[in-house]
Amino acid sequence: MRSLKKILATLLLAAGAAAAQAWPEQPITLVVPYTPGTGIDLIARQLSARLPAVLGQPVVVDNVAGASGNIGSEKVARAKPDGYTLLVQVNTLVMNKSLYKSLAYDPVNDFTPVSLTSWGTLLLVTNPNVQKATTVAQVVAAAKSSPGKLTYATPGVGTPHHLSMALLMQSTGTELLHVPYKGTAGAVTDLLGGRIDYMFLPVHVALQHIQAGKLRAIATGSDKRLPQLPDVPTLAEAGIQAGNVDMWYGVLAPKGTPAPVVARLNKEIGAILRQPEVATAFEAQGMVPASSAPGEFKDLIAKDAQRWAGVVQRGRITAE
Repeated sequence: MRSLKKILATLLLAAGAAAAQAWPEQPITLVVPYTPGTGIDLIARQLSARLPAVLGQPVVVDNVAGASGNIGSEKVARAKPDGYTLLVQVNTLVMNKSLYKSLAYDPVNDFTPVSLTSWGTLLLVTNPNVQKATTVAQVVAAAKSSPGKLTYATPGVGTPHHLSMALLMQSTGTELLHVPYKGTAGAVTDLLGGRIDYMFLPVHVALQHIQAGKLRAIATGSDKRLPQLPDVPTLAEAGIQAGNVDMWYGVLAPKGTPAPVVARLNKEIGAILRQPEVATAFEAQGMVPASSAPGEFKDLIAKDAQRWAGVVQRGRITAE
């Protein structure tokens, strides 16, 4: 029996290696579970423009938006694990594991991580004409003096912007009133108009308003200060030790995708991310290119899922 199992295992391994050597033999689809024009969409289009030259097959982007990324993500989770259908996602993927109780797929365990592609930073900002706080300590003091009265906006329940503020409130024992919007545009409009007090915003969205004096940056959610805003401290420097709220972006394949295929994708994606023009395109969207080994990306996903599960549980946050 053991000999038969060994023979079968050897045959399966050989079949997988043969399939990987032939791969790719047809076009590859990068599924983006959000609308065109987002940072994730930009990543996919940078990859789709450059992968054909090294893989010898067309690479197309398929925007499958809806349900906070769950529709497109489920499509990839249910796809054949042959390397022809891939997912480009942000860390919302792991947040959704805790936010949604009735998903038809597992946002963490139904995928094979391929490679990290980049990091994005969120800034804690305020309208300087409404709130005079210039430090995190002052924000905390103001929130404690008026529990539940100061407001913060997000693009929606369960977004990184939302959970980042939830983490900040849990770390400081404060309570601000959550005002969720359907997207970033309306939230920013009301923040600029003085109808909202605070918000976590991506660097590329906030920077133009900060430079124009319409918003004030209080802290950066990264573990390092930003070169564009060297005088703005990190949350950790402000005393929030659990304050790194960077968003990761990456490429994933369906669970069971052959390891040689994953390795080839990882190698080619890593080479693309090192191209100067790709770095320039990413930086324009407030992202920093960053590749990783599949195993490193897997460990990051597992750690991040556990971290945000705690935030969701403590905040009793749910999304329908």
